[in-house]
Amino acid sequence: ADLCLKHLVITSVDRDDLDDLGATHFAQTIDAVSRFNPQSIIEVLTPDFQGRGELIDLVCRAEPKIYNHNIETVERLTPQVRSASKYARSLSVIEWVKKNYSHQITKSGIMLGLGETETEIIQAMQHLYNHGCDMLTLGQYLQPTPHHLPVYRYVDPLEFNEYRAIGKKIGFKAVFSGPFVRSSYLADELYERINHETK
Repeated sequence: ADLCLKHLVITSVDRDDLDDLGATHFAQTIDAVSRFNPQSIIEVLTPDFQGRGELIDLVCRAEPKIYNHNIETVERLTPQVRSASKYARSLSVIEWVKKNYSHQITKSGIMLGLGETETEIIQAMQHLYNHGCDMLTLGQYLQPTPHHLPVYRYVDPLEFNEYRAIGKKIGFKAVFSGPFVRSSYLADELYERINHETK
């Protein structure tokens, strides 16, 4: 409230130790922020909640403006990149939100440079769009620690531009694509872009 923030992204580590996987805390945080900062656009970046619709509902009923859940990578590489997650389950999270809370903006992101092919990237983009994703981010994967997967390649910035154009052609309402793009990269600007285009 003191900072008068106009756009907030609320996220967390996975809370598989909790019965509700952290969904209640997401909802309570959204409610608290809404009371203290009613002017703020609230975006959530959630885990997949193991695909449990009742937990996704808990978050959605708190009325975030944007619901973000990242698929992170293409279908073939998901078992290597996201050991506890499933590609289809992540798509189902986006689909659940859009089907049951159509007024909420859906968002997802993909990291490039893990060994995926162009065909697989476009397929993942199409899968997201078909499951109701409104906004998409694509960025370069960077190895966070020596224990994580190494970078397979650094994607040329021109390729990121091509994927941005492909994403717009597929039908996404807004696409951020570039080496430094991350899931919450300029989140307010991406929202303003989609908000402007839908007025």
